[in-house]
Amino acid sequence: MIRVGMLSYWHVHAEDYTRQVLDHPDTEIAAVWDERPERGREKAAKYNVPFYESLDDLLARKDIDAVVVDAPTHLHRDVMVKAAKAGKHIFTEKVLAPTLKEAGEILAAVKEAGVKLTVSLPRLYDGYTQAIAGVLAEGALGKLTLARVRLSHNGAIANWLPEHFYSKEQCAGGALIDLGCHPMYLVRLFLGLPDAVTSGFGFVTGREVEDNAVSVLQYKDGALGIVEAGFVNSHSPFSIEVHGTEGTLLFGFPEEKLLVRSNRKGEGWHEVPLGKPLPSAFSQWVEHIQKGTEATENVALALDLTKLMEASNRSYEERRQIRLEELES
Repeated sequence: MIRVGMLSYWHVHAEDYTRQVLDHPDTEIAAVWDERPERGREKAAKYNVPFYESLDDLLARKDIDAVVVDAPTHLHRDVMVKAAKAGKHIFTEKVLAPTLKEAGEILAAVKEAGVKLTVSLPRLYDGYTQAIAGVLAEGALGKLTLARVRLSHNGAIANWLPEHFYSKEQCAGGALIDLGCHPMYLVRLFLGLPDAVTSGFGFVTGREVEDNAVSVLQYKDGALGIVEAGFVNSHSPFSIEVHGTEGTLLFGFPEEKLLVRSNRKGEGWHEVPLGKPLPSAFSQWVEHIQKGTEATENVALALDLTKLMEASNRSYEERRQIRLEELES
């Protein structure tokens, strides 16, 4: 049995990961730490485990094998470096870190300690992603010219997001670094890593972080990636477009159907069956711990996600295009 320490309930998905720990036959919750002690005590009591005000004290427990990190984004580096040095395997909510430099420090600590790291990038493993990857692999769209992925909800106008999700210090951004992570890593999956990024942010509700965002990824071969995210849209379906010289792929307009039209597949639109989802990132993490394997692709995509988020934030702040080679590693 893998005994897991829950490190913070700051993130809105922390309870979801708690449920995954409880539901998995090979994991159990052993303790809770939270940067807000009152919240941590409440959760520890709920799950009948000890609460630790000191992160160091929790990590010093020899009977804790691993941790789930749902701490504020700006604490990710400090929390995960400590966890790695304590020999704890790490599962974390995205993003890995707000900057490439901090992400590199985490990965260096993980490598030195020999612990297993997996980042929650759930839409990588959904059935539609597997089906889209199959369409692209067979070349039905020809040379890819544009990918656009949009994910948006009404959290800022319906006021169901926690107030700390609008803290620039804690989150290192707003809609893009939170919700936009999913479109960002999908565009990265479809088109690869771009050369440069240009972003535009909107502040519809007047908070200190953006609640409406677009990031444009630019490639040497002329292709473009468009990442859209927002907290201010009531009925905006999750949607994917991939276009190429020979065809177009659409998903979520608005039904969850995958449609392809290709010069190589005859006339009209064709519906492509969705693929079988892969095991969740959490389940994959547990398997890596048990088998001594590495989440190589997951971690590489998570590192690229940090690069793209840092470049997007800098693009807005500096009002210019940011080339990825400018980022400090």
